[in-house]
Amino acid sequence: MSGGDNLDFEIRPNPAPVGDADRSALLTNPGFGKIFTDHMVTIRYAEGKGWYEPRVEARAPIPMDPAAAVLHYAQEIFEGLKAYTLPDGGVAMFRPDANATRFAQSAQRMAMPSLPVDTFIESLHQMIKIDRSWIPPSEDGSLYLRPFAYASEVFLGVRPAMEYLYLVIASPAGAYFSGGVKPVTVWVTPDYTRAAPGGTGAAKCGGNYAAGLSAQAEAIEHGCDQVVYLDAVERKYIDELGGMNIIFVMDDGSLVTPPLTGTILPGITRDSVLKLAERAGRKVEERPVSIDEWREGARSGRIRETFACGTAAVITPIGTVRSTEGEFTVADGGSGEVTMGLREELTAIQRGRAEDPFGWVHRVL
Repeated sequence: MSGGDNLDFEIRPNPAPVGDADRSALLTNPGFGKIFTDHMVTIRYAEGKGWYEPRVEARAPIPMDPAAAVLHYAQEIFEGLKAYTLPDGGVAMFRPDANATRFAQSAQRMAMPSLPVDTFIESLHQMIKIDRSWIPPSEDGSLYLRPFAYASEVFLGVRPAMEYLYLVIASPAGAYFSGGVKPVTVWVTPDYTRAAPGGTGAAKCGGNYAAGLSAQAEAIEHGCDQVVYLDAVERKYIDELGGMNIIFVMDDGSLVTPPLTGTILPGITRDSVLKLAERAGRKVEERPVSIDEWREGARSGRIRETFACGTAAVITPIGTVRSTEGEFTVADGGSGEVTMGLREELTAIQRGRAEDPFGWVHRVL
């Protein structure tokens, strides 16, 4: 089959899927990223041939040669999004077109072939259709979808690979926060940076996350939940968290967030929050925010709330900030009214409980 925008998926159902009773037991408390569904999507790519052999098949280990390019030169990208059960029993995704676009942009940065947007979205449709029964029945349950691609060519040599494998796997997810949403404590790392101008900060590639594990460990050593990075040039401006963007709520109700200058991942939740705020009449400003402004703003009340946002946790209030210069609390350290209001509004749209003014909800079933 030749590469192109209209690939027909071959469906090979898992001959030994998890039984209904066992699946129900697993879905009682799935956690996050620990349990996986019965199937996966695979599509191959070869230079000169394009994307070919799109399949839905039983989830299984991937045969990999020790000289597979990804193991040596880290050509790999991924995305993360969720499928939700709607009030009428249907199933929808949230802004998969935005994930598809970012996936293509990540591929370009990592010198990988771009998967057509239609093929990306259709691969998610196929996974949801065949593994719909894995969506947890709980009110806050969802099916986390993980599309990814890597260099599969067998060779040793520093150049872009000529063969790739694209896959989609899925994992049922329960509530990200057990016991409800609680403010987190974050650590401003003095030594590590996430990305530099001209680097891979705006690409969703595994290497960015591997490079951040030491910083996250440092945060945990200081009793914090997440790490906050400063910019790599002046080491004074807030960049983002280890896996989430950051937004400040000012005393006039406006939102301020660091600009997308190539060192920050263009978060889809971030973009959604800013659009919702603007629609509600709030001023939104994208500009650099220094750690000194954050500290002084929290002290003076100029910065009323701070929250992190991303696909997995949606919106997370930040209560306490620790660094080598001590710690400070944002407002009373609790979950702010604007933060929680935006979280409720966004999750209601995602799950089909509220009006969708932007056409973000993508119905699958």
